Amino acid sequence: MQLYDKDLLSVQEVRELVQRAKHAQQQLATKSQDDIDEIIRAIADAGVRNAVRLGRMAQEETGFGIAEDKAVKNIFGSRVVYDYVRDMKTVGVLEHDEVNKTFTVGVPMGVIAGLIPSTNPTSTVFYKSIISIKAGNSIVFSPHPNAKNCILAAVSVIRQAIAEAGANEDLVNCVTIPTVQATNTLMSHRDTALILATGGSAMVRAAYSSGTPALGVGPGNGPAYIERSADIPTAVRRIIASKTFDNGTICASEQSVITETDLVPAVKAEMEKQGAYFLDPEQIEKLGRFILRGDGTMNPMIVGRSVQVIANLAGIEVPQGTRVLVAREDGVGYGHPYSNEKLAPILAFFSEDTYEKVCERCVQLLTYEGAGHTFCIHTEDRKILDYFVSRIPASRIIVNAGGTFGGIGATTHLMPSMTLGCGAEGGSATSDNVGPLNLINKRIVAYGLQEIEDVKKEALECRPICSVENNSHKPAVDPALEDIILAVFRKMQELGTL
Repeated sequence: MQLYDKDLLSVQEVRELVQRAKHAQQQLATKSQDDIDEIIRAIADAGVRNAVRLGRMAQEETGFGIAEDKAVKNIFGSRVVYDYVRDMKTVGVLEHDEVNKTFTVGVPMGVIAGLIPSTNPTSTVFYKSIISIKAGNSIVFSPHPNAKNCILAAVSVIRQAIAEAGANEDLVNCVTIPTVQATNTLMSHRDTALILATGGSAMVRAAYSSGTPALGVGPGNGPAYIERSADIPTAVRRIIASKTFDNGTICASEQSVITETDLVPAVKAEMEKQGAYFLDPEQIEKLGRFILRGDGTMNPMIVGRSVQVIANLAGIEVPQGTRVLVAREDGVGYGHPYSNEKLAPILAFFSEDTYEKVCERCVQLLTYEGAGHTFCIHTEDRKILDYFVSRIPASRIIVNAGGTFGGIGATTHLMPSMTLGCGAEGGSATSDNVGPLNLINKRIVAYGLQEIEDVKKEALECRPICSVENNSHKPAVDPALEDIILAVFRKMQELGTL
């Protein structure tokens, strides 16, 4: 019997993959924008052709979601992403300011490390491959072990498409022996330029602490506010369609519905009409014990599962045809499991007396979990929208659309993306829907417009304090302050620092 060390083999594999990816990227760096666009077009076409097969594989391997919805996500991650970025300028001069004599040149980063989750495995592979190559980079994937086979199948499709387009298929590669050591080696490798991390919080934290620049995401816990000016049936239809798509596996999906107290009867009746089932207190307690693990993290047994499977696991009975489970909630945090992110067809339901109280509750929810991610509001009142926009800690505020489709850019004009940044408030390096322009370095060329003597003269002549007299700007001279400033400048001149 042959003995081998799996960890050592995985580390060696990563080193070889990065070396091949670096070589392929150096070849890509010599190609034109048209050449690059032809490569990503081939990948997009291959994604569409294989969408159904790969969607079925992803669902069967992970047990998450709905195969048909995963096929739709594969088309989104390939064709929709391509259609958005195909005319984007990423090679050579990106911007040119003739007046101020500056221009910006886009330069590839190099080898990207792509961390892939089990919730959206194949669609994320297509999306990350397209945006990486569009930016002139190569990418090496570290797959989630529970989705390895479908991810490798998607990578095989992409590599074939790249080869058929006349490029080096090592532009896209994938670890075949996924281990913690392999992922760590990939993230910390000296030739890894950037980590593109999509997945759980622990994995994203590891990416940020690897010593390599990283773009990661945070958890989603977005509330959806149905405001009194909204069309309630339409708002409910959008929310339920969003929350039930692929059984809620996209992090931008709604995690709670909130409305004003006097609207509760109408909103509840419409939700029930459209397939929502409001749990009774005993059922709320039973399912609540099942949502989180002992350490407070989401129970993976509910992720992407159908309503019926979740009900059976929790030991509760629900009506046939139920599309989403709803639990009335009155608090946020420990002891209120429905206030957490739930990547499943489960919604919390809150009500408050005023829109100001609604806003406070939404801020509380997002601050507890999901800061910087996504917030949905259904309203026709611009003043209400402005009130929330100035207060809600979310990078994406989706108006009159489902969180899933609006957040990823399917029904909005946001960058179509499977990696949704949460900004500094969510612990992320970006608040963007990550796209090709997040994966290039910019070299800014600036011509000199003044001589240093002119700058010195302007500095010495400056007057720091101004007042408005007779509707015209005039210098209000404070003699003591002016003497101090001039003395400082003269001293700097004597020392040669000006």
